[in-house]
Amino acid sequence: MKPRLLVVEDEAAIRLALSGLLKREGYEVDLAEDGEKALEALDAQVFDLVLTDLALGRGPDGMAVLERAKALRPETAVVMITAHGSEKIAVGAMKAGAEDYIPKPFDNDEIRVVVKRALDRHRLEREHRLLLERVQRETGFENIVGTSSGMRSVYETIQKVAETDLTVLIRGESGTGKELVAQAIHNTSARKDRPFVAVNCAAINQELVESELFGHEKSAFTGAEKRREGRFEVADGGTIFLDEIGDMASETQAKVLRVLQERKFERVGGGESVEVDVRVVAATHRNLEEEVKAGRFREDLYYRLKVVQIDLPPLRERREDLPALCERFLTQVAERLERERKTLSPGAMARVMQHGWPGNVRELGNVLEQAAVLSSGDEIEEADLQLDPSAAVVSASGESSFVPGAAFADVKKQMIENFERDFLLAALRKNDGNVSATAREIGMVRQSLQQKIRELDLRAEQWTDDEAN
Repeated sequence: MKPRLLVVEDEAAIRLALSGLLKREGYEVDLAEDGEKALEALDAQVFDLVLTDLALGRGPDGMAVLERAKALRPETAVVMITAHGSEKIAVGAMKAGAEDYIPKPFDNDEIRVVVKRALDRHRLEREHRLLLERVQRETGFENIVGTSSGMRSVYETIQKVAETDLTVLIRGESGTGKELVAQAIHNTSARKDRPFVAVNCAAINQELVESELFGHEKSAFTGAEKRREGRFEVADGGTIFLDEIGDMASETQAKVLRVLQERKFERVGGGESVEVDVRVVAATHRNLEEEVKAGRFREDLYYRLKVVQIDLPPLRERREDLPALCERFLTQVAERLERERKTLSPGAMARVMQHGWPGNVRELGNVLEQAAVLSSGDEIEEADLQLDPSAAVVSASGESSFVPGAAFADVKKQMIENFERDFLLAALRKNDGNVSATAREIGMVRQSLQQKIRELDLRAEQWTDDEAN
């Protein structure tokens, strides 16, 4: 189907010119001569993209059109047309959800490029979202929440390795959901109908860890009254998940290495070899390279485990996933307690967004569960969240991104400004300050990038010794 566009412009000549141009590009085009007509069109029809002048002659302005479009259908792309001198307002529109803005006077090529890029980006996002929803339904990813770029990379790796029996090493901070990823690998594999056995290597008494993993024979030690199968035997045909393998004693590491190499082991107190067909997925929050250098972890085992590596991003690096995670946790609490589902007030949501979450997803779940139980109303307020006020978020530039107690709109604005500044500086440095090359690489119109540089007060000496081209 042809993309459907709404052009909102109070100057008839410009409105008709844009209509003719966009129709020649193969788009379906509807026209609105003012903000009121635009709002009526948005209520009556679904549009893939809205191209609206920021300053309309009468009634609602372009910002009102943007807000209505996003409220009705968040995935609708909105591009603003701005007059000279209104660039600051246009930047505010982008922070409110506009895809891009085009300053007047503009040429036809610029319109074509900006509209096509916006539609392509939203088409890819929509296709990815639909694919992700299908994959989650079919493969058991439904317990893992998030559509950030870091999590998309995790999903893609899971899908690729699940078709194999390769050993996987999952790395990430405590509380990031390593066991959920291991479970998803198992559920997506040909072993999904066989056992999934999880072992927390840090939680088992070191004197008993070999018995837990490999089993023991009767009378192997005091209290061993009968033969007992270990976790590797129980997992035969399926998957064993060795969580916090970096905490495993060196003697046990040698025996795990043998299982990976030979697919066999002996029970404690026995001499008979037991063969197993087990896929091994391991996880750790430790830096295993440093553990190897320090002599605390076997180098040969490290490379046996690291056939495929999945790096789970901490929650502070996937902040855009927070609203969906909150919704999931609050729904789960309501179902478990058989109560009405509570929601977060704007102040509470702002507080969630500005917290550093050192305990990651596990901490978020615990905080929301406690708040849902202890809060008195239907809405969870900021005061109901038991959070350490010193856990502030730090941007890539090293500056605190938030002011405690800030409103959600202010928090969002500050996050976007910090991201834009860090992203553009990195891109400019990569291209030695060449604005044209940077604009091409990141998919922006050169004039828009120049305006953004001015709005963010980025100076040439911040990215190169020479002036920007």
